[in-house]
Amino acid sequence: MATISRGQVRGTAEGTLAVFRGIPFAAPPVGDLRFAAPQPPRAWENVLDAEAFGPIPVQAEVPSSAVAPPPSPFDDGRGCLTVNVWTADLSGARPVMVWIYGGGYLAGSAADPGYDGAVLAQEGVVVVTFNYRVGVEGFGQLAGAPANRGLLDQVAALEWVRDNVAAFGGDPGQVTVFGQSAGAGGVAALLAMPCAAGLFHRAIAQSVLGTFVSPELAADVMATIAASAGTTATVEGLRDISLTAAVDALDIREHAGRWGAFAYGVTPFSPVVDGDVLPATPWQALRNGASRDVELIVGHTRDEFRKMLAGRGLLGRVTEEMTTGALAALAPDGYRAAFPDATPELRYETLHSDWLFRMPSVNLARDHTGRSYLYEFVLEALGSGGALGACHGADVALTFGNLTGPLVEKMLGPQPNAELTALSAAMRAAWTGFARGAGPGWGEFDAAWTTWVIGADPIVRSYPEQVSANLWAGHDFPCLPLRSSAPGREGIDS
Repeated sequence: MATISRGQVRGTAEGTLAVFRGIPFAAPPVGDLRFAAPQPPRAWENVLDAEAFGPIPVQAEVPSSAVAPPPSPFDDGRGCLTVNVWTADLSGARPVMVWIYGGGYLAGSAADPGYDGAVLAQEGVVVVTFNYRVGVEGFGQLAGAPANRGLLDQVAALEWVRDNVAAFGGDPGQVTVFGQSAGAGGVAALLAMPCAAGLFHRAIAQSVLGTFVSPELAADVMATIAASAGTTATVEGLRDISLTAAVDALDIREHAGRWGAFAYGVTPFSPVVDGDVLPATPWQALRNGASRDVELIVGHTRDEFRKMLAGRGLLGRVTEEMTTGALAALAPDGYRAAFPDATPELRYETLHSDWLFRMPSVNLARDHTGRSYLYEFVLEALGSGGALGACHGADVALTFGNLTGPLVEKMLGPQPNAELTALSAAMRAAWTGFARGAGPGWGEFDAAWTTWVIGADPIVRSYPEQVSANLWAGHDFPCLPLRSSAPGREGIDS
C-alpha cells in the first residue's frame, strides 16, 4: 500500500518487489479532453486497486514492428494515461529510472511484456513505465488543439514522478529518463523542452529517431489523413471519428513531392518544432546550452535499418534506382566515394540507418554541452536465421533483462543464452550505475570519440562508424519542411 497525492493505491507483492500498475497520472483523454493537454486526474476516496495495467492508447499498427501491441484490458474509467512502478522498498530513496517506449510515435504501450521492470528493479533502482498518446491522438497537428500532446503526456508523467515517487521508495532528486527509437526521440525532445527542465537529471537515448517536423508539414500530413476519412483536421472534425484505419492505409512514400525527405522515413508522425512546447530541434537546443546539467548516454545499433528492410520485404530486392533516389533525397555529398565497394542494397541500408537513427544519436552526443557517453550495439541477432544483424530494437531486451518469449527469440535467437545473459547483466549494470551517479563505466565522449562497443566481448574504442560520422559532420538534422513542388516519388522503395 502506498499513499500518493490523489489517494491510496494497492499493488501486488511479486517476489522481492512491490509492483503497482495502472495508476492514473492524468485524466482520461476522452470527450472534451480527447485532444487537450493532459489534465490532473481526479482524487479517489477508496483504495485504488493497482494490480493491472491501464488500457493501451488508441493506436494503429506499426509496419515492420518487432513488438506487437498487447490487447487492451477492460477500460474501468481510469483511462490510458497511467504509470506502473516496480520497487524493492517503499521506504527507501533509490534512484528512479523512467522508461519511454518506442513505436514510431504511432503505437506502443507500457503493458508490453518486454518493458516489465522486475529484473531491472532488482539492480537497486525504482523502475517507472507509463503510457503516452500516440498517432493522431498524441502527435496529429490539429486546428484547435495543442501540438505535441504525446510529449506533454511525457512531461505530465515526469511531474507525477516528481510529486509521488518518494511514496514508492524513489528519490525525486535522482531521476533518469530512458527510451528507445521514438522513445529516444522523446528523450531528445525533453532535453530541449523548457517545460521539462528540472524533471530529470540524467538521460539515456537508445537509437534516437531523428525526424522532427515543421507545423506546416505536420498539418499537411494530418490533412491528408483526415481527407481520406472524409473529414477535416480539426478538433470538431474528429470529435466522434477514429482515424486508425486511415492511418493504417497511409503510405507516406506516395507523398515525396510534398513531404520530401520525411517520406523516406518510417512513420507519419513526429514531434513538431512548434516554437512553444518544442522551441527548437534537440540538436540546436543542446548546442545553445539546453540541459547542460543533464548527463547523457546515447547510442545506436549497428544495423538499424535492416529490420525495416525485412519488414518491407526488400532484403535482396533493393535496386540501383532506389538507391540513387534515396541518395539524392537524403545523403550529404560523398556517399558513393565513402563506400565504394558497397552493393546498392548495403549503401541504401547504410544511408537509412545513418539518416534515421545512427547520426541523430551521434550528433546528440556531439552537440550536448554537458557530459555525454556514446555506445554502439553490435551483437548479431541470432533469430530469423541471422539475417537481421545488430538491428533496431535488438538492445531493448538486454536493457530490461527480459530474455524470454517468442518476440525475443525472433530477434535474438533461442533462450536461455549464456552470452546474452552476461551481456544483459553488463548493460543493466552500466545503465543503473549511471542512474546512481557513478557513471556507466566507460569514458566520456571526447575528441577521440570514445565509445563502448557492445558485442560478445564489449570493448571501449574509438567510434566504429567514423566514415559515416565524417560525412554527416556538417548536418544538424533540421526541422523537416513542407515542400511546395510535387515532383513525384522517384527512387522510393515500393
